[in-house]
Amino acid sequence: MASTAPQFLPPQPGSPAPSRQAAAVLSVVKEPIGPTLSLRHLAPEAALRRLELTIVRRLDGYLQGDHLGLMPGPGSDLNDARQYVPGQDDVRRMDWAVTARTTVPHVRDTIADRELEVWALLDATPSMNWGTGAVTKRDLGIAAVATFGFVSQKMGDRFGGMMLHRDGVIRMPARSGRNALYALLRKMLEDPIETDRPKGEYDLAEGIEAMVRTQQRRGLRVVVSDFLTAGDSEISITRPPAWERPLRRLGVRNQVICVEVIDAAEVDFPNIGEVLVSDPESDFSRFINTGDAKARQAVNAATRAQRERTAAAIRRAGAGHVVLRTDRDWVSDIARFVLTYRRTAAVISQPQRAGGAS
Repeated sequence: MASTAPQFLPPQPGSPAPSRQAAAVLSVVKEPIGPTLSLRHLAPEAALRRLELTIVRRLDGYLQGDHLGLMPGPGSDLNDARQYVPGQDDVRRMDWAVTARTTVPHVRDTIADRELEVWALLDATPSMNWGTGAVTKRDLGIAAVATFGFVSQKMGDRFGGMMLHRDGVIRMPARSGRNALYALLRKMLEDPIETDRPKGEYDLAEGIEAMVRTQQRRGLRVVVSDFLTAGDSEISITRPPAWERPLRRLGVRNQVICVEVIDAAEVDFPNIGEVLVSDPESDFSRFINTGDAKARQAVNAATRAQRERTAAAIRRAGAGHVVLRTDRDWVSDIARFVLTYRRTAAVISQPQRAGGAS
């Protein structure tokens, strides 16, 4: 629920404004132990080089040089037939001709695609501009996009990007190569931060719909967002969010990974006295006395309900789900997710079927 995000302190008098060129470039390069290294005053090129060095070096370390591809799944070209394994093979791959000829059930394998198309949608709406530490959710979202981008570039895959604003979706075409990836990430870094309560009606559901409509080639789709829905007055795990249906459609032909970006204060609302809680995407605002334990508990309960609903919706859509926090080592979080996801990609990439069949 976007209205749970408090605005803690106004900008201090005399504090330098962030460079328009660097836009949201703050620190997202964090060593496993130690303080965050600030990128605030670095030019985009330097920030990108630092990001690449951190991501590639540390992911290689976590994954021990193993194949970094996230999609070892089936391709489109047919391979040899083999005997069907009950409970393991998909009956839709049954080779009926060989089965009839041998009287033994056979399936036809497919050859894995080696050049795939990866697309990442970055939610750049106002609720992502917020953070109580050295990094905002938007900054961390860009780092997540960069991670999948560098992994894809290393494997020779084509990588494209989309940015969601309240007034529309910006599309950056899928290309291969390091220079193309740098150009895409530079565009995200330099994109002006959207002001609070902007004009426009686009939300995450429309952003995912745009991804469904404009992408024809199958592959991996990454949705990076805080998954907060403006204007929600009531949250229930049984009431699906508006973005769940398009997310299901996106997963029909693609493997989908949802990267949920959250701030530490959204998980554990701090005691900092009386503050103005303001929804950056609507007209809602309210003063809350955070010194009141019951008030903090109510906010934390609303946040838990929202996150549970998000997790349930992503699970129902058959997508992978990784949570990144602004106060945590995001590279290791992604590495752990990659290791787990590659073991189960063939299962979670398929939407649930009626009757609970697998």
